[in-house]
Amino acid sequence: MTPRIELRPSPHVVKGASVEHIMFHVVLALLPIATFSVWQYGLSALALIVVVTLACIASERLFNRLSGKPSTLSDWSATITGLLLALTLPPSFPLWMGAVASFTAIALGKALFGGIGCNVLNPALVGRAFVQAAFPVAITTWVPAFAPRRFSEFVPTTFTAPLMTPPDIAAWALQAKSVLDGFTGATPLARWKFENVLATPADLLSGAVTASAGETSALLILLCGAYLAARKFMDWRIPVADLGSAALTALVFQMIDPARYPDPLFVLLSGGLMLGAVFMATDMATSPVTPKGVWLYGALIGVVTVMIRYFGGLSEGVMYAILIGNALSPLIDQVTQPKVFGAVKGKKA
Repeated sequence: MTPRIELRPSPHVVKGASVEHIMFHVVLALLPIATFSVWQYGLSALALIVVVTLACIASERLFNRLSGKPSTLSDWSATITGLLLALTLPPSFPLWMGAVASFTAIALGKALFGGIGCNVLNPALVGRAFVQAAFPVAITTWVPAFAPRRFSEFVPTTFTAPLMTPPDIAAWALQAKSVLDGFTGATPLARWKFENVLATPADLLSGAVTASAGETSALLILLCGAYLAARKFMDWRIPVADLGSAALTALVFQMIDPARYPDPLFVLLSGGLMLGAVFMATDMATSPVTPKGVWLYGALIGVVTVMIRYFGGLSEGVMYAILIGNALSPLIDQVTQPKVFGAVKGKKA
């Protein structure tokens, strides 16, 4: 018998991890963060997470039917979009606004580009950016963490109807005497930027601060990210470059003017930098794939985040920094292409 030589294109070694398998583990990594958010903010946070996630799943199914494609709900991508989007919103965010954000995330951030793997921008951040512009008051309305009656009553704004004026959160917070002393209605970043007051690292690590639903416990986010990195479901170089460049940039500014700029630890632990670096900047569809590109991409996001925080009108800049990085990702891949084996520099093919 004549021996057969079988030739196949690369890759020649296949790990065997499917999209569904990877996405399922991302969902598992997000569940502890979502659970801690519910522990912090109670029923309103639970309702927000459930409604936003279900709205993303329903929107995904709707666009599957409209496009004539089979259902893609089993790949868990819509669930991840819903969880991430909910975790970037204030716990007091009205549920109907959360549903609008979910529909926008799937419609403009995913379906418009052809579905999973074809999107240019992170879908959850597209939805977050839309409601940032559409509902600026609601997106900056905060509630105290660990309120005594958080498991027995909802925040008044949770069930605000469309086109109706939401109730006064401050009046509701007055009833929570035990948390009123530490509640200012502002996030740690906003208090630093506009009041020159710094939160302690212990509060930022433990989550005892006012912030979006899933941005409070930096330590828990790092642990969940470490799980994904250990399972090789996340490119660890992106969050390392992101956080490293943010810390280095903050250190340079603090050395220039220590009285004006906070220390790097505050920059790393406050706001959505940890959640964005670990779970959003690492989105496989919207991040570079070249070895040099992932470092450049992560570093770009970290530097832009700090620049927006320091010199922009907003106290937070993670969302816009990641979206800018997403938009530049194809260009970064193009300029950081590795040298083809055997190619001679300066000669055309």
